[in-house]
Amino acid sequence: MIAYIDMYRDQFGVELICRTLGATEGGFLTSRGYRAAKTRPASDRHLRDAALIPVIERIHAENYGVYGARKIWHAMRREGWVIGRDQVARLMRKTGLAGVIRGRAPRTTIPSRVPDDRPDLVERRFVADRPNRLWVADITYVRTTAGFCYTAFVTDVFSRRIVGWATRSTMRTEDLPLEALEHALASMIHGGACGG
Repeated sequence: MIAYIDMYRDQFGVELICRTLGATEGGFLTSRGYRAAKTRPASDRHLRDAALIPVIERIHAENYGVYGARKIWHAMRREGWVIGRDQVARLMRKTGLAGVIRGRAPRTTIPSRVPDDRPDLVERRFVADRPNRLWVADITYVRTTAGFCYTAFVTDVFSRRIVGWATRSTMRTEDLPLEALEHALASMIHGGACGG
């Protein structure tokens, strides 16, 4: 709350801000309480944070901005700093620093270049009164040591049972969802369970 008042005190004045905010979940802050907090000496934690943040920023910059909290923590301990990993993570969040996550992020939804003018045949009502009246489909992915594995599922809305599925290393619509649909149709025709 102190930082908030600092941000707007020149524009509105401390008394008006405190009066407007009134009682908060953190307690009631008066203009007198604000001024007392501003004259209070900095806490040990605040002073230590102020000393640690430049070290964290330096290590992060020296490592091309890719180190996360765990690696920065190890680097600081090698330099002789006594600090916990959670403290490094907290200070990184405070300063807006983050490590780089390895691997590419899969894109499961690619927006179309043209508007989708296909009709919504169920009008967003995903209910059915008996099996095989309405099927829905979805695609998900799993990261493996060899890359991503994509799986498409066709689910019967009535029973919530997976009636067809397909798995591939690519997500092309010509392959994966149609293969899952073909599996669902074959399962329905042969009357068997989809297995799995």
